[in-house]
Amino acid sequence: MVQIIGIDHIYLSVSNLATSEQFYDCVLARVLEFRKNKFELGGEPHIQYFNQDLGVVLRPARVLSAHQPYSPGLHHICLRVDSQAEVETAATELRALGIDATEVSQFPEYAPDYFATFFEDPDGIRIEVTNFRQERRERRENWEK
Repeated sequence: MVQIIGIDHIYLSVSNLATSEQFYDCVLARVLEFRKNKFELGGEPHIQYFNQDLGVVLRPARVLSAHQPYSPGLHHICLRVDSQAEVETAATELRALGIDATEVSQFPEYAPDYFATFFEDPDGIRIEVTNFRQERRERRENWEK
């Protein structure tokens, strides 16, 4: 049996690499404490943000179009932090950097302890920051192999 243990990396094609770099420098590097490096792949510049568990790579888009979350493809990215307090901190820090993050809200229709903030990147990709909910913790701790 092969068991997936996480998402290794996410590649985002962006319409303007410099604009997206400024945005993700705020979100991922400053607020969420990812590290950053740059590299070329196939002669094209790439920017990688990473922590010990996940990489997010920006690459130039080859076709320009507006992101449509309800068309086939990516709807949104949800990043998990440890607690509701960390969701609150992230939202506050994002807004302080000029990013239009929503006030943290509770979403009991998803789970009784589900708290999240939402915002969009320069290309309209919706990003969510949520807490590590009890159901997810129990699933992780009690998973039968």
